Amino acid sequence: MRNPFSGMNPYLEDPTLWGGVHHLLVSALHQQLNQHLPSGYVALVEERIYLETGDAFQHYVPDVLVARRREADSETPAPVAVADPPVRIELHDPITEPFLQIFSVRNKQRLLVAVIEVLSPANKTPNAEGRRRYLQKQRDLLHSTAHLLEIDLLHYGEHTVFLPREALQRERAEWDYLIALHRAGEGIYTGEVWFVRLPERLPRVSVPLLPHDPAVVIDLQAAIDAVYEQGRYHELLDYSAEPPVALPDAQRAWVREHLRAQGIP
Repeated sequence: MRNPFSGMNPYLEDPTLWGGVHHLLVSALHQQLNQHLPSGYVALVEERIYLETGDAFQHYVPDVLVARRREADSETPAPVAVADPPVRIELHDPITEPFLQIFSVRNKQRLLVAVIEVLSPANKTPNAEGRRRYLQKQRDLLHSTAHLLEIDLLHYGEHTVFLPREALQRERAEWDYLIALHRAGEGIYTGEVWFVRLPERLPRVSVPLLPHDPAVVIDLQAAIDAVYEQGRYHELLDYSAEPPVALPDAQRAWVREHLRAQGIP
C-alpha cells in the first residue's frame, strides 16, 4: 500500500515511530543525493550519539534499567539475614540521530560543503540534551563555510530552525512543516524557507554546492513515500484512530475526509 497522503503523512509523526522514520528518511535522501550529485561530490551519512539523563525526554525514549531491586518471591522463605537494599540506577537508551553531509572530494581532498538535518523530537524538546547539542551545532554551521538545510516535519516541539518564528510569521501566518536553507557566507538570520501545509506535496529543494557548480535537487515527497513503502507503515498505522499529533479541528476533519476519499475507513 502506498502513502495515502499526497504530502506528509501525519501518522508518521507518532513519537513512538519517528526514530525508524527518521533513519529511513535520511537513507532515502542519501540515495537521492548520490544518484544526482555532480562528479567530484559525495554524500555521507553521519550520526550523533548521546545520552539523555534528565526527565525532559522520558516520554519519547524507553528507559534501560541496568540495576533493579529484585522483588522477593512470595513462595520463597525469607532469609534470616536481610541484606541492605541495593541502589537503583537507571540509564536511558543512547540517542542516535543520523544526518547528511555533502563533501567535495576533488584532488583527493575532502571539503565539507553542505549539511542536511532532519529534525527529531529530541532537537525540539525543551531542556533536552539533544536540543542543546543540536543548537550548538546549528550555531557553528551558521558561522562556517558550509550550507545548512533543516527539514522539520514535526508538528510538535519547540521552534528550532535557524530563522526566527517571528520573522517567518511576517511572511506566512500558518504552516505545518518547514524547510529552511542557510547559504554559507550569508547573515545568520538570512535564508530561504519553504512553508508546507498538510494537504500540500512536500517540495523539491535545491541544495547549493560550491560556487560555479549546479545545485543538487532532493525530492522530499519521493523520499517520504519511499519511507512509507520500505517501512511497511501501512501494517503499523491505525487510520481508524485520530492522528497522533495535535491538529486544529479543520485539519483533523480534512484528514478524516481525505482518508475516506481514499477508501480507508
